[in-house]
Amino acid sequence: MQSVAMQNNRKIFTLIDLFDTPVMIHTMRWFGPNDPVSLMDIRQAGCSGVVSALHQIPVGEVWPVDDIQIRIEIIEADNALYTPLHWLVVESLPIHEDIKKGLPSRDRYIENYKQSLRNLAECGIKTVCYNFMPVLDWSRTQLDYTLPEGHKTLRFVWQDFALFDLFILKRPNAADDYDAETQFSAREKFNSMTPEEIQILTDTVLLGLPGSEEAFDLSIFQSLLDQYAHIDDHQLRQNLYYFIKQVAPLAQELGINLCIHPDDPPQTLLGLPRVVSTEDDLAELMAAADVTANGITFCTGSLGVRADNNLVNIIQRFGSRIHFVHLRTTKREPGTRNFHEAPHLNGDVDMYEVVKALLLEEQKRKTQSPTNTQLPMRPDHGFQMLDDLQKKTYPGYSGIGRLKALAELRGLEIGIAKSMPQS
Repeated sequence: MQSVAMQNNRKIFTLIDLFDTPVMIHTMRWFGPNDPVSLMDIRQAGCSGVVSALHQIPVGEVWPVDDIQIRIEIIEADNALYTPLHWLVVESLPIHEDIKKGLPSRDRYIENYKQSLRNLAECGIKTVCYNFMPVLDWSRTQLDYTLPEGHKTLRFVWQDFALFDLFILKRPNAADDYDAETQFSAREKFNSMTPEEIQILTDTVLLGLPGSEEAFDLSIFQSLLDQYAHIDDHQLRQNLYYFIKQVAPLAQELGINLCIHPDDPPQTLLGLPRVVSTEDDLAELMAAADVTANGITFCTGSLGVRADNNLVNIIQRFGSRIHFVHLRTTKREPGTRNFHEAPHLNGDVDMYEVVKALLLEEQKRKTQSPTNTQLPMRPDHGFQMLDDLQKKTYPGYSGIGRLKALAELRGLEIGIAKSMPQS
């Protein structure tokens, strides 16, 4: 096992070695040894960084040093033979629900979280992504929406979500969240669905945390929602701020950058508040613990679903607090609250302006410090396409679709970088 000092001093090969321009560190998410997308696939896609997590450890328990080192050794096993890969970002170190609910037990789980951060720092991992979404990490209503080119992608349909909420889950007072037209169309569709179609929609909505292919059991799901019955928007915010005030100072001391992932989608669902959806939400959170370690995972897909989020403004306002980047775009479907994952350069996100703003932020950092100026970036939510149409992969995380996305983003990035004045 190599020493932590050796890990910290190893050179990370990136495109900056090929081009004298500001570029991001290219990474991909890897769900561990059972991921059908291999580490060699990620390496051959042109990545130098891996984004991973220890999904096998129950939420709230400490991540031991030995388990972290084992994952590092797996990722770096072929580094002597091929272009090196390194575990650069943890996604995610999940927050226990007791912390989100503000229960008395939260302090114990916060202490466990702190110890996990200490252990990650000891192993040389300095970027940790997390989210504060209650119960469900992300929500879609279709995992195989077919685009005109034949690609399959993820989609969120408001009517279908209402159908699930009103007529499958039958959540108390759910009708208060939907207008009469949505309720009527949802009922009409529900009455025409087969049992198999109902089960598919149920499993899709209740798909658990990324990294797991298991959906929540509908029979216990309502009880999980009931535990948030008396937690409104204000209270959930206070619970988030309590957590970050406890954790961010330690992260700052350890040299770890914490980066919260925005809500996905950025709107209230199932009566659960969402408190990381807008620029104002981010401003309040950054002010709650005003240290660099309290930062942002800048996800263009999640933030970009809302037309009122100006992504370039957010970069310019919070650039120093952006520690990790997810690049993807969605397409809002006109006249509806629906959206689907779009081609990375052809959705509602102006990817040219976003990438340009991120590279300018890197350039700004370079004038302030000669090291640690590059942002780790991963292409998010690739299409299922070509040979991957015949494979079972994590929704949004097929290999070929992300390869296509990274190739497009890399070309855009280098084109912008080469045209920028060099300091």
